Amino acid sequence: MTAKAIFEFTAELRHDQGKGASRRLRRMQDKIPAIIYGGGLPPVAITLDHKKMMHALENQAFYSHILTLDIAGQKQQAVLKDLQRHHFKKAIFHMDFLRVSATDKITMHVPLHFVGEANCPGVKAGGIVSHRLIDIEIRCLASSLPEFIEVDLSKAALDDSIHLSQLKLPKGVEIVALTHGHEADHDHAVVSIHLPRKGEAEAAPSEAKVTEVALKGKEANPATAGSKEKGKGK
Repeated sequence: MTAKAIFEFTAELRHDQGKGASRRLRRMQDKIPAIIYGGGLPPVAITLDHKKMMHALENQAFYSHILTLDIAGQKQQAVLKDLQRHHFKKAIFHMDFLRVSATDKITMHVPLHFVGEANCPGVKAGGIVSHRLIDIEIRCLASSLPEFIEVDLSKAALDDSIHLSQLKLPKGVEIVALTHGHEADHDHAVVSIHLPRKGEAEAAPSEAKVTEVALKGKEANPATAGSKEKGKGK
């Protein structure tokens, strides 16, 4: 079993704010302007090391993990809630963090990890796997936040679909979509196996490539970041 990743970063208090100050931070000091809020405490403007954060963002677990920020010697636990990237450069403009404690109930998007598809009956029968979702929105205590939800296709046959209600969830974790009114109306298909249409077999990937996790509302959507994300305190 792989050890759970640990993310801890040193942050500095940010006194100069505004667009001009943020540009100077990014260009001259290689720092990222950010803000941490929530937890019954006032928002605090901070800066983070750009290179270290870019490296951390390469780890999928970063987006669905409790992070530790050491701010002026005081350690605070938080989750990433918003991420603003440059629209074409490999650069981060701004980050938002929400303070959490182990007893807080939080809503997050976590990635789906698909296993067993290469040797499942449906693929052996000539089918291809279509991934309808790559992440799902869950609700749980911060202390129970999983890094991912596993989707087992090892027994999936041709024309089978796996829906949200069929996913095996850790204790205390619920899928938000299934809490909305009639469960059947929101029990979306996660993955399906079907015979390829003409030209589809060549175009379809064998596995879903999930490198970043979408978060809801003001939360980060790294897969489409840059064009529509809005950070705070810039």
